[in-house]
Amino acid sequence: QVQVVESGGGSVQPGGSLRLSCAAAGTFFRIYTMAWYRQAPGKQRELVATSTSDGATNYADSVKGRFAIDRDNAKNTVYLEMNSLKSEDTAIYYCNLDVQGFFKRQNYWGQGTQVTVSS
Repeated sequence: QVQVVESGGGSVQPGGSLRLSCAAAGTFFRIYTMAWYRQAPGKQRELVATSTSDGATNYADSVKGRFAIDRDNAKNTVYLEMNSLKSEDTAIYYCNLDVQGFFKRQNYWGQGTQVTVSS
């Protein structure tokens, strides 16, 4: 069983910064892609950023140049550094981990963390 725990959300003014963390705990072989998604009120969940196990990263156009995804494989943790935040970044942010366990490969979601950008 794998537990995924997020932290780091909160409220910030436009132009501010936040750093989200997502850690996996439990017994497994490895984590492939680590990703961040977000869901704003009344909207569908959207992909924000991904980090593959070979080091490649990808970002949604709306966050390019402002957000950075980083992973620490030794700690089974992925981070999302968010800078120059805008009101439209307000959403619940979820991490998603592609995990290879002993018997199967499975996606796990974090519980979500609220990010509110408002003056």
